[in-house]
Amino acid sequence: MTDNQIELEEPAVDRAQQNNRNRKGVFDNASKTLTGTNQTMNKPNSRKTSELLRRRDAPLETRTDLTASATKDITATMNAILADVFALYLKTKNFHWHMSGPHFRDYHLLLDEHADQLFAMTDPIAERVRKIGGMTLHSIGEIARTQRVLDNDAEYVEPLDMLAELADDNRTMAARLREAHNVCDEHRDVATASLIEVWIDETERRAWFLFEATRRAS
Repeated sequence: MTDNQIELEEPAVDRAQQNNRNRKGVFDNASKTLTGTNQTMNKPNSRKTSELLRRRDAPLETRTDLTASATKDITATMNAILADVFALYLKTKNFHWHMSGPHFRDYHLLLDEHADQLFAMTDPIAERVRKIGGMTLHSIGEIARTQRVLDNDAEYVEPLDMLAELADDNRTMAARLREAHNVCDEHRDVATASLIEVWIDETERRAWFLFEATRRAS
């Protein structure tokens, strides 16, 4: 091997050694970071540890300035409302589909309008629950376990009886919305309360129309 070859190869050896040192530095830094994380996780009464554990247990929990108690109460109240709205929506569509008689067209269209209004409530209710850190309904089965509106599976119902039953359901819905509003007021959840106020007005309007439609000539 000539002197020139030795001189050319030595820089290559130096570069290889430098690369090895760089890689070792990277691994050392990664090891320090991992060690620091483990020490934080193992540190007793660490706020960061508690936060990490909480987020592991509740990965879908949305951060909010409402208290945990407020989130729990409002979530339970609004999920019950949501189940009732879904149940009343389907009941209204049921009567819409099975309407009959001389006023078929008027009643059929009225109930379709009411059903659309009810369905429009569902997404804002569910999203409001998620915004405050709660979990909302997952399935038809959960709706069935939570709903307070009674189903009507009868093969035939008189048209006026349909309207009267829906009028009662809507009046009950308005009362439950007021109760939900009280829960929100208690926890100073003004955003949910403001939505409820609109829904109360819409619900009372449905009850009013249904009541007037069932009045018989004196």
